[in-house]
Amino acid sequence: MSESAFIVGQRWVSNSEAELGLGIIQESSGRRIEVFFPAAAESRFYAADNAPLSRVIYSEGDKVSTREDVSFVISAVQPFNGCYIYQGDTETGEPISIHEMDLDSRVHFNQPQDRFFAGQVDKNSQFELRAKTLNYQHELLKSPAYGLLGGRVQLLPHQLYIAQQVAQRFAPRVLLADEVGLGKTIEAGLILHKQVLSGQVRRALIVVPDALLHQWLVEMLRRFNLTFTLIDHERHDALQELDEGNPFESAQMVLCGLNNLLANPQMQVDMLATEWDMLIVDEAHHLAWSPEQSSEGYQLVETLAAQIPALLLLTATPEQLGIESHFARLRLLDSDKFYDFDAFVKQEAAYQPVSELIEQLDAAESWTQLSPAQQSQLKEYLDEMLFEQLSAEEAYIDTKVDAIQQLLDRHGTGRVLYRNTRDVVKGFPNRLLHQYELPLPDA
Repeated sequence: MSESAFIVGQRWVSNSEAELGLGIIQESSGRRIEVFFPAAAESRFYAADNAPLSRVIYSEGDKVSTREDVSFVISAVQPFNGCYIYQGDTETGEPISIHEMDLDSRVHFNQPQDRFFAGQVDKNSQFELRAKTLNYQHELLKSPAYGLLGGRVQLLPHQLYIAQQVAQRFAPRVLLADEVGLGKTIEAGLILHKQVLSGQVRRALIVVPDALLHQWLVEMLRRFNLTFTLIDHERHDALQELDEGNPFESAQMVLCGLNNLLANPQMQVDMLATEWDMLIVDEAHHLAWSPEQSSEGYQLVETLAAQIPALLLLTATPEQLGIESHFARLRLLDSDKFYDFDAFVKQEAAYQPVSELIEQLDAAESWTQLSPAQQSQLKEYLDEMLFEQLSAEEAYIDTKVDAIQQLLDRHGTGRVLYRNTRDVVKGFPNRLLHQYELPLPDA
């Protein structure tokens, strides 16, 4: 942009400060120009050869206003000494002719169409940069790894697999039952992190044994940048004294100790009165249940689970107290499917043939490697369309994964239970026992 392009009296707009309105060229001398913005009562000085300004020239048919707030539609535009004269008729029908210096300066080009028609157009390089940025952002948002790569954790395949499988569901309800040390807390954090970033979870509640409160608080913040508010009876009472409503509604992410909750009935009432999107319960095997009776902690979690859409239960020993203990956890996840303990025991016995069929299906490389009896079983268990695709030799490998997934969905606990063991997950160092003798106290 050459300095000869600037004439005193012309109207220009700042590309970087469009909120200043229309500016008037006050002085153009040498390599410097002065622009006065009447709407903001401020002046700006620019280098004439690279001033971030755009010329404002109205066209016939545009509606403009004068300094005296008289509006008219432009019917003719006449050049005059490097500036323009705008002519037209006012709303009362009177003819009007003004120099562009007399235009109203309180004009803002906030809308794209306003900036375009005013000639305030950026360079192609700036447009291409914004377009590339939006395209990269779109690629990131649609990536299946979105939300799983932001955590400060070691990327272990078994953790990422579980997190990806669970987090892509709407309102997931699962039992994470990996052996001790395989990263159940990391998996729960990855699932919550992805669900928060995707907008499916806005308010989350974590209930853990009191001894694990600070561990969870630090892990969620340090690894996933999720800030939780720790609410115990002291903080709950303090918030109540402020009389600002339900204390549990003072934060989006809340962490509570189970024993603390059980000792304070009012905390339970306020917690149940709050809307949550996800509930996470650690050490879920401590929740005692039997067909005859259930513990107070189990009853509280059961009530919460009934009204919160998403639920993650964490335990390293799902069957520590027998099959009843395992059923108790599944009952919290899906009370409609796991409604009766005796019926569950019978179903478990019937799942063994299906489990063997899945193993054989996974091992077979072609349809012909399955026996006629196995093919007959698959025809009984699978949808007709999926069975036809699977039995087609050319589509067997591509369809096998879908067939296994359907068998897991319809039989057993494949969709609600995830468990990894050290025997399956390789790469862990061998544990060595180091014994140290301690003196036996007299008592």
